[in-house]
Amino acid sequence: MKHVIYRNLTSQILRLGFILLLTFSTSLNAQEGDPANGKSLFNANCAACHKLNKPMTGPALANVEQRLYEEEGLDREWLNKWIRNSSALIKSGDAYANKIYNEWNQVAMNAFPQLSDQDISDILAYTAAPPPAPAPVETGAEVMVQEPGISNDLILGALAVLFALLALALILVKRTLNRFAEAKGIEAVIEEKRIPIWKAFVQNQFLVLVSVIFLLLASGYFAYGYFMQIGIDQGYEPVQPIHYSHRIHAGENGIDCKYCHSSARVSKHSGIPSLNICMNCHKAIGEVAEATQQEGIKEFGVDYNAEIQKLYEAVGWDGTGYTGETQPVKWIRIHNLPDFAYFNHSQHVSVAGLECQTCHGPVEEMEIMYQHSPLTMGWCINCHRETNVKVKDNGYYTKIHEQLSKKYGVEQLTAAQMGGLECGKCHY
Repeated sequence: MKHVIYRNLTSQILRLGFILLLTFSTSLNAQEGDPANGKSLFNANCAACHKLNKPMTGPALANVEQRLYEEEGLDREWLNKWIRNSSALIKSGDAYANKIYNEWNQVAMNAFPQLSDQDISDILAYTAAPPPAPAPVETGAEVMVQEPGISNDLILGALAVLFALLALALILVKRTLNRFAEAKGIEAVIEEKRIPIWKAFVQNQFLVLVSVIFLLLASGYFAYGYFMQIGIDQGYEPVQPIHYSHRIHAGENGIDCKYCHSSARVSKHSGIPSLNICMNCHKAIGEVAEATQQEGIKEFGVDYNAEIQKLYEAVGWDGTGYTGETQPVKWIRIHNLPDFAYFNHSQHVSVAGLECQTCHGPVEEMEIMYQHSPLTMGWCINCHRETNVKVKDNGYYTKIHEQLSKKYGVEQLTAAQMGGLECGKCHY
């Protein structure tokens, strides 16, 4: 009987050891790949729908292999089948494949038959790698270190006491001198009272006349300057409810202005872009790169990731789909012409072929959008006088260009020569 007991005990120990070894090997299986190459493959094939630590269009993938083995008992072979052709695995009746398919709104995962076993190992190694430690936020503030020695407060206090003693000494000296003078019978000479300077000024009629003329001219100058700047908002830079960096989007990322402001091609107004335009990219971009995040905090005091979350709250996006709970964004208008002035964006953008920067300045360099140009009547007229009309490949201008070129004796016509200075062009 004892021999049987030992044999059973030995078999149990071997079985337990085999299970531990299998578990350990499974947890290390993902580390067989190259995490660096896996990151590149993940960004190219997976990042559009998945994040490591947050659900997006699909579930979070951090430690996905280990979690599937521990929770569902699924191994690498199942993962290879799922990654290469999830639809086939679902159609085969696999229980967990159908469970995932139904939990994520029956959105089928893209098939990646081109990924080799090594590619999948590299991707899983990247998902199993520990996240990098967040870099410390640099505020740019310098810490002042107090060097040993006499403090500044002590020096200032000593100087204050010294000046007080000096003033007291002067008062005592004056009193002493007065006593000596009284003892010797010396009388202090009292000077005659002088006429106050303001009375002398009032009595001089010429100075009064010159001063009045100067004050009138100065008042007129400043009044003219004040009234001429009414309605001119050059440099206006309001803080928007959601921080939007034109420097990053139009500058670093090179997004065309008319991708967001598409109505500028065909409409009088450039329009406020719909938040759906933003979500075309930000469905997949929920966080910026760490270097960009640190730059925003250090240079501009802006948390870009928090601003993206404001966008998600406005459109009702929870990371996986739209909730239907939206909030209006109260954008603050920057460029605002008077109602009596007519301006058509399509006429300038599509017909004249002007770049947006002509009026709006270096938008691709602006972290916060501001009004670059004065947008005054004189500014517009100068532009019409200096800008040649684009007539090449534009049949509409062919005949009128020939006639006006003969009239003015020039080869290039400006907007002014085409009638750009007529009052009715801009004023109804």
